[in-house]
Formats: sequence, C-alpha cells, structure tokens
Amino acid sequence: MSLATRDDRNDDVDALPLDGIDVSDPKIYAEDSWRPMFARLRREDPVNYCADSRYGPYWSITRYADIMDVELNHAVFSSAGEHGGIQVMDAPKGLENISFIRMDQPDHTVRRKTVAPIVGPSNLANMETTIRERTVTVLDGLPRGEAFDWVDRVSIELTTMMLATLFDFPWEDRRKLTYWSDVGIANVNDPDAPVHSEEERYAELGKMGQYFSGLWNERVNAPPKFDLISMMAHGETTRNMTPKEFVGTLGLLIVGGNDTTRNTMSGGLLALHDNPDQWAKLRANPGLVPSLVAETIRYHTPVIHMRRTAKEDAIVGGKRIRKGDKVVMWYVSGNRDETAIERPDEFIVDRAKPRQHLSYGAGIHRCVGDRLADMQLRILWEEILKRDLRIEVLGPPVRLYSNFIRGIRSMQVRIAP
Repeated sequence: MSLATRDDRNDDVDALPLDGIDVSDPKIYAEDSWRPMFARLRREDPVNYCADSRYGPYWSITRYADIMDVELNHAVFSSAGEHGGIQVMDAPKGLENISFIRMDQPDHTVRRKTVAPIVGPSNLANMETTIRERTVTVLDGLPRGEAFDWVDRVSIELTTMMLATLFDFPWEDRRKLTYWSDVGIANVNDPDAPVHSEEERYAELGKMGQYFSGLWNERVNAPPKFDLISMMAHGETTRNMTPKEFVGTLGLLIVGGNDTTRNTMSGGLLALHDNPDQWAKLRANPGLVPSLVAETIRYHTPVIHMRRTAKEDAIVGGKRIRKGDKVVMWYVSGNRDETAIERPDEFIVDRAKPRQHLSYGAGIHRCVGDRLADMQLRILWEEILKRDLRIEVLGPPVRLYSNFIRGIRSMQVRIAP
C-alpha cells in the first residue's frame, strides 16, 4: 500500500469554481492532498488567478512551459525583495533579510559569483571522498531490526555534516545549522514550528548572525581559505555587507544547502518503498543511480514554488498579467505536467529524460548547489545498494506545514537484520 499519497480521490475539487481554487494553503501540502487541485488547473486553467487568499491575490502558473517562460524572463518578472521577494507570502515590512536570490540583475549574478566556486567541478571532486566516508559511517551505524527515524539519523545528519564542511563550522555545534534552516523556512502558524511570529524568526536569525560574526572576524583577519565564510569575508562584493544582507545571505546558503538534499533523501526512500518494482529494478542495475537521483528530485519536488512580481504588463499562457501582479510558479505542478513529461505521476527509475524537471529552477536563479546535491544523493544510494539494505517504511511520514518547502519532518523505518 502506498504511503506517499492521500489524494487519489478528486473529492470536491471538480465542484469548486476555478477562481476559488487556492493552492497556497499550507494544509494541502502537510496532508499531501495537492495533486487533484493542480491536475484540474493544468487541465482547465493553467494560468489561474486567485483573487482571495491569505496571502492576497496571485497568479498560479501550473504548466511546465509557462513556468519556464516566467522563469527565464528576468527582465519582466522580478525576484527582488523590494517587489515582494520569492514566496507567495510577502516578506514582513521592516523584518526583511536580503540575499542574492532576492535580487535582480546585475546585483544577483555579481553576489552569486562570490560563493559559486565552492560547488565548482574541481572542488566537488575533492569533496567526494569525504562525503562517501561520512555516508558509510552513518549507514553502518544505523540499527538493524528496530525502528528509527530516517529523517533524523540519515537525512538531517548527512546534510548537516555537509553544511558544516562548506562553512568550516564548529563540528560540535553543527545541529545549530539545522535549527536555523528550520527557523528560516518555518510557517509561523504551524503549532510545531520552531518560531511562532515573524518577530521571533527575525530575532532567532539575528542570533545566527551574531554566531557567524565571530567566525567572520576570525576569517577576515586570516589568509583566505576555501570555505563559504572566508570566501565572503574576502570577496569584493560581499565583505562589506549590511547586517540584513549578512543574515539573509547566510540564511539562503544554509537553507539552500540543507532542504533540497535533506527532503529528497527522505522522499526518495519513500518513493522506492511505494514502488517495489522500481526498487527491484534499481537493485538489479545499480548503474541507474544517477537516473534515480534526477527522478527523485522531480518526483518529490522539494521546493514547492517560487514567486515573481511583474515589473510590466505581460502575457503568459494567453492571460494578461498586469504590472505589480504576484506570479507564482508551482514547480510541484510543472513537474507533474502531462503535456511535458511522459507518465509524470509515476516514479520511474529508468525514465528516458530524468533531468527534465523544474526542481532546481532555471536561468540565472538555477540552484547554485545542484551538482553537490546530486552527488550527495548519488553517494547515499550507491552505498545503500552496496550493502543491499532492505529498508521498510513503517508508516506515513510526518510532513511539514508549508507551501514553500515540501518537507518530511520524520519517517519511521526499519532495516532488515
């Protein structure tokens, strides 16, 4: 029985008026009941205007081609914080933090170039041995024959160790990085969130900034090293960042280096559990791991949406979008678009075009760490297959209450002895 979805029924979705479909409700992602709503929008109104939501009016872009049109049109569709930023929820006035993902050209690329070399091909090759050694240690330390939380013991641990390496962060404090990532993406209306107001989030991220300031001061007064803090401390465009830009950039790097990989590690295991024929196919041919990684990132879609704001009137999918309108690209829908991807609701480890997905974005805002994420996931599955680990998911996962990150908070599993 599938543990991944709870929305095989269309329920009352077909009875809703099209302008009454609000896919920004975090509840539908926490309950994993989003598929029928997006299927109807793609079919009947792929560029849909929702006039009334808790986040105000917005356009939903739900098909692959239309999302790419918006994603690549940087001149018209803005990511900049002054226009509202990258989420359907506007950043609270006065509590905004600034980072290059919330910038347009030319500032975006100038800032991005400072940190990009750490995930360049040559450095990734240098990191592979370390990532594999840590993955081996984590997998060999897992209990056999008893239940444990895969998210905590594997997904969080591996991604947090990687983040600590990228920042050259004090090893004993590395779980602070996990906490700050959770704070950064938390929906403050979730009872289980680590913060419950925007003011509390701002204060906690300020504490993060204070911690990193100590590391920054050490690195800025030392010769440049190849870690993110040293690279920014010595970078021409980043060494004099304002406090808000300092905190915002750190938050972006922590969330970007954590959530995609962490949630895909969990989502991939869940997808394989729910598709035992694909598990068997993978075991029979471990050479499919790179294809598995790309398919998992598509199928799980760890970043649910990205938002832009129209800087001028534009036409998308035949609809006129006005200057100032909020435009939301629903990656989670584009990755299930029947007009672009064959059998998109199926999990297929040997898919013919596994890299045809939107999960990393496109254009100037494409995920800077996509190759590192791919490598971490590839190594994890290579080592699982080497050990022929038989991993059973024991029940439905606990999902994150969020319309931005498709997160898995915990998932109980058992490895056969």
